[in-house]
Amino acid sequence: MSSKDNDYLVGSRLEKVLRAGHFAVTGELGPPQSADPEVIREKAALLKGYVDAVNITDNQTAIVRMSSIGAGTLVLQEGLEPVIQMTCRDRNRLAIQSDLLGAHALGMRNLLCLTGDHQIFGNHPTAKNVYDMDSLQMVQMVADMRDKGIFQSGDEFKGTPASFLIGAAAAPFADPIEFRPLRLAKKVKAGANFIQTQLVYDVKEFSKYMKKVRDLDTHKETFILAGVGPLKSPGMARYMKNNVPGILVPDEVIERMNKAGNKWAGKKAADLSSEEKKARSKAWKEEGIQICIDLIKKIKKIDGVAGVHIMAIEWEEAVKPIVEGAGLYPRPEEK
Repeated sequence: MSSKDNDYLVGSRLEKVLRAGHFAVTGELGPPQSADPEVIREKAALLKGYVDAVNITDNQTAIVRMSSIGAGTLVLQEGLEPVIQMTCRDRNRLAIQSDLLGAHALGMRNLLCLTGDHQIFGNHPTAKNVYDMDSLQMVQMVADMRDKGIFQSGDEFKGTPASFLIGAAAAPFADPIEFRPLRLAKKVKAGANFIQTQLVYDVKEFSKYMKKVRDLDTHKETFILAGVGPLKSPGMARYMKNNVPGILVPDEVIERMNKAGNKWAGKKAADLSSEEKKARSKAWKEEGIQICIDLIKKIKKIDGVAGVHIMAIEWEEAVKPIVEGAGLYPRPEEK
């Protein structure tokens, strides 16, 4: 990918940071289950200056929330660059393309194409899903909209095309694991300019994954951002290890979280005072942030990793100490 100004695909801040060779930092912002714009503004204020762009989730976990494009518009107004998410779950190809035209017209230039969590896991489990196409097909469709000026039907745009820096997701440890590097390569071949991975806690296994990615030369054709996220408690770490497919949480990470609360070990939660509970929670969160910082420092050394995607939904306050602690602040000045 060229780094010349006149070769930019869309000229977004995220694209400029990546093409300049800086270690990129993206964040995540979950819209509210309401129409309150102040929620977005408050979260944006916590992230501004600490991330190069922020993902605006699209009905994450299949729960109704303010739309990604609506929230992205508010984020733009606050001086922060959004990465809008678009899932295949809720829209057919007509609606996806229509929404993308509107998003481009409103000034959004970064897009993450996702399949989307199945609706049975959300608050409308009997809703009809769509899945008119999968995320790989969406990447190809959006690339054709930008690069060929055509809709998925083959019809040409009647005016300005919708152009986005196209992102896709990768799950390095999802079954079948041996297929994951190939799946990533397919998305890149379809047109994915950047990749954000699922949460990484096992750097050793992620290094093995990246070795396979490098063997395919995929890292030369896209920008890979490793997903990281702060843990809030040992219980959260154990739950992710045992119940969330595609996430590997090493025992040593859980042990670090346990040790952070050793002062209160042996006591039942019901026996702790409110102040003790607050102190224990604070100790766990501080350790969770430090673990995230340590992970970023290790991940940064892996060849082919272009940045990190910090997932701290509903804990945006954690992003500042993570970015500062990992030596990633200040962020590059936009030119």
